[in-house]
Amino acid sequence: MNADVVVVGAGPVGLLLAAELRLAGATPLVLDRLAQPTSEQKARGIGPLAAEALRRRGLGEALAKFHEQGLADKARDHGSEKGHFAQIHKIDPDLQEEPERTGALIWQPDLERILAEHLASLDVPIRREHEVTALAQDDSGATVTVGTPAGERHISAAYVAGCDGGRSTVRKLAGFDFPGTAPTSVVRRLRGDISGMERLPEPGWLPTGMLMCAPGMVATVEFDDFPEDRAAPLTGEEMRDSLYRMTGVEVEVAAVHDTLRFTDVAHQAAVYRLGRVLLAGDAAHVHSPNGGQGLNLGLMDAVNLGWKLAATVAGRAPEGLLDTYTAERHPVGAAVLHNTRAQSALLRPGAHAAAMRDIVSDLLDLPEANRYFGRLLNGLGTRYDLPYPATHPLAGRPCPDLRLTLSSGETRTLADLAASGRPLLVHAPSQPEVAEAAAAWQGSLDVAEATVEDRDGLSAAFIRPDGTVAWASAPGPADTTTLTAALHTWLSPA
Repeated sequence: MNADVVVVGAGPVGLLLAAELRLAGATPLVLDRLAQPTSEQKARGIGPLAAEALRRRGLGEALAKFHEQGLADKARDHGSEKGHFAQIHKIDPDLQEEPERTGALIWQPDLERILAEHLASLDVPIRREHEVTALAQDDSGATVTVGTPAGERHISAAYVAGCDGGRSTVRKLAGFDFPGTAPTSVVRRLRGDISGMERLPEPGWLPTGMLMCAPGMVATVEFDDFPEDRAAPLTGEEMRDSLYRMTGVEVEVAAVHDTLRFTDVAHQAAVYRLGRVLLAGDAAHVHSPNGGQGLNLGLMDAVNLGWKLAATVAGRAPEGLLDTYTAERHPVGAAVLHNTRAQSALLRPGAHAAAMRDIVSDLLDLPEANRYFGRLLNGLGTRYDLPYPATHPLAGRPCPDLRLTLSSGETRTLADLAASGRPLLVHAPSQPEVAEAAAAWQGSLDVAEATVEDRDGLSAAFIRPDGTVAWASAPGPADTTTLTAALHTWLSPA
């Protein structure tokens, strides 16, 4: 075989999945049809969960470099640093239950550069101008047929991961069902040299849709006039026509710097795995970008899948481990499609939607409602069902970046201890029974004797490589029976 896993797509999700596979001991190969990474500014940030996942891999400093500038850009473009639900900019970071758990504002091309450098440090190859044209699989593996400048190639692997976007070739070739709903709106955004903008009405809601403006940038939201070819790039002429339909004002676009067009089409693969083929990111789910959830969702697919797939390839996965990928991530994706469809309904023009927007805006003034909508968007309410009775409040949830005092007296964070990508078991010095219960697995996970300094009610935790708390204990005698069940579920003994 050419690799353990062929990852199709060198966007952020594919790059992170390949890195997670390599950290877990697998040999990935990344293919991408493009000769160079795209400069298209699709997403402008990631949520707390994806940011924490990258910080756990030592990428926090690189993210922070872009975040401060991102805050300034967002305040300039939107007049607010607050998040939004259906363009109602009232999601207040200071009102959230865990305001210290923050995302990172970074344009997608910058994030791709960070992840590509991370992947290069792990010696994982990226083969560009490699376009998948056919796929075959059997019980022993999968083979992709690839068109390259040098001719057709056949590349074999134990598994293929489709991370190749909303129009995924892998998804189509493998025969995944992809049910969903048709678009109801189209957003067009253009940055360039535009004359006549001073004649446009004030940005905001118009009878025909929504208008957004900033120096050198215009954007419209329309609810008809969908492009015949959604894959074709947005032109200055198309942007001009959209503005005229909405406002009756003619502008001239002298030069185009960058463009973006998207709809709120919403589809989700019925399952994320068919045999030897798996999907992640937009290949598995597409939806409106309202609320900025898509990139965060895809990156968390990658960290959930990477260690499970690597363990399966190596023959050290407990029975059914790979099936938990769909079981855990599909409901999270479905929830994002649900709330983005709700946002699309609120964005429609007309008296009925306007009345509902007013009511939702008033609700967002209530702290508990603000937290509710914040949880919808930031993902911190994610909780996976565990197949054993783990009762601690953190069990099944993404672990925050704990501050730990090791038995040596040194203070570290969870991110400091998780850079290797291995499972981690932390326990207080007063709970030696935790380490004893995990003795048979100590070659399969890292164990740290430490005191948790910043979380009342938490003294021990078994944390999966994706940052999920698989088991946790309050101070006092630990429930080692459930810990043993958790270890059996997620890891094979060394």
